[in-house]
Amino acid sequence: MTARRNTGIRRAAFAASAVAALALGPALAAGSAMAADGEPFGPGCASVPKGGSGSFAGMAKDPVATAASNNPALSTLVTAVKKAGLVDTLNSAKDITVFAPTNEAFAKVPKADLDKLLADKAQLTKVLTYHVVGQELTPKQLEQGSFDTLSKQRLTTSGSGESFKVNGNASVVCGDVHTANATVYLVDSVLMPKA
Repeated sequence: MTARRNTGIRRAAFAASAVAALALGPALAAGSAMAADGEPFGPGCASVPKGGSGSFAGMAKDPVATAASNNPALSTLVTAVKKAGLVDTLNSAKDITVFAPTNEAFAKVPKADLDKLLADKAQLTKVLTYHVVGQELTPKQLEQGSFDTLSKQRLTTSGSGESFKVNGNASVVCGDVHTANATVYLVDSVLMPKA
């Protein structure tokens, strides 16, 4: 009788712990995903394809300009990079960070201004290289950062968790995306260097 009662108590304890584990499991999983370095984050990540060369796994295999060309959200940026002749420069660079303006970011620029920029290779190169930092940056480094860009001008970053700003006004919409040679942060505004 005592053995039967102990078995019942053990089963009840096991059931209670299983229920607790099920209840806490999703919260623990979410917490660990948020804390893990190297995991893409942000609302804009939902637009990244789930499979193929444009997915996170696919982009990780290619150098940054090639990876961007496989992401539909970056088609305007890819056009600009090609016009500036920067594909090989970006693909051959080592350990860089790219703040990549999305198509929506370019759409905020008045069409006449964008057309003028795309037609001026020197200015376009200056603007695009302002989006590239010569080291790989983690989200932690973005909390209060100031970094030299390939255009020889500095940009600043601020924020925490999964919410970051670049130069105080551009928001990171999908961050910590890895390519074969870069870390990419998709931003919702085009960053403009000082004239």
